[in-house]
Amino acid sequence: MIKKIAYYDIFAIIIMVIIMKNKDKKIKAFKLFGLIIGAFLLAVNYNVFLLPNDLVIGGTSGLSIIFKDLIDPTIFIYIATIILLLLGYLLLGKEYTKKTILGSLLFLLFVSVTKPLCNFLISHAHLDEFIVKAILIGILYGISNGIIFKSGYTTGGTDVIVNIISKYLKVPEGQASAYTNGIIVLLGGLSFGIAKAIYAFFVLYISSYLIDKIVIGISDSKVFYVYTRKSSKVKDIILEKFKTGYTILPTLGGYSHDKGEFIMCVVNSNDYYEFKEIVLELDPDAFMVINDCYDVNGGVKKKNLPFM
Repeated sequence: MIKKIAYYDIFAIIIMVIIMKNKDKKIKAFKLFGLIIGAFLLAVNYNVFLLPNDLVIGGTSGLSIIFKDLIDPTIFIYIATIILLLLGYLLLGKEYTKKTILGSLLFLLFVSVTKPLCNFLISHAHLDEFIVKAILIGILYGISNGIIFKSGYTTGGTDVIVNIISKYLKVPEGQASAYTNGIIVLLGGLSFGIAKAIYAFFVLYISSYLIDKIVIGISDSKVFYVYTRKSSKVKDIILEKFKTGYTILPTLGGYSHDKGEFIMCVVNSNDYYEFKEIVLELDPDAFMVINDCYDVNGGVKKKNLPFM
């Protein structure tokens, strides 16, 4: 009965938060949907893989696994989340708490209500190789967090501690996050063995890669900066063969102090090698700087870039 009441209370809080946000017109349906999907996958990953396999990859969920012999993991996450939300409100302010409360409560709700589904999956999924489990954990963890971050939310937890450390100790967030989660992973290694800690770092590597790809995007084009004596011919090739535009950037040699120009253009990834080879054929001494390009808005013909 107590658990049912807790579920209903959390659901009511979530509904109230959604209504409040809708009144302020600060929430969009697709972002909310992304948060729901991300929190659901995160909870399933926790119940199916992390908790049964004693794999600690940071956060309050990791701490709940470490202390699971002392207190029920779900109850631990409930208590820790409430305490951290209060700390966030007191030390980081109302606006920060607004961004974390919905994701935190949704994750709590899904950790509780997905247990029957997860127990079914555990009983029917026969995965004996731990490395396979670690890969699946990394993929699920990366995808779920990537979707949540892309939606503009977080699930709170130790992110609150990270932001408090960053704000009051003047430590960069990335560094604070590495310290916080690193300590939790090491505690997990002391509790369940060094092998589990190694697997945890492996999972974090996979998940961080996927998070970057989901949040930033996949590079489907390249940006070229070309310095060449055959600039007029290169410009013609860019316009006529690759059907895209270019920008001229004035340059001044650091050693020679000679004035020149960089040709900047964006080329589809499929045309990367061809364009590079053509430029080098025209001018073997051409200087090129080539970077991944994740997004292009305007200035490029649709024929060249299929995503436009």
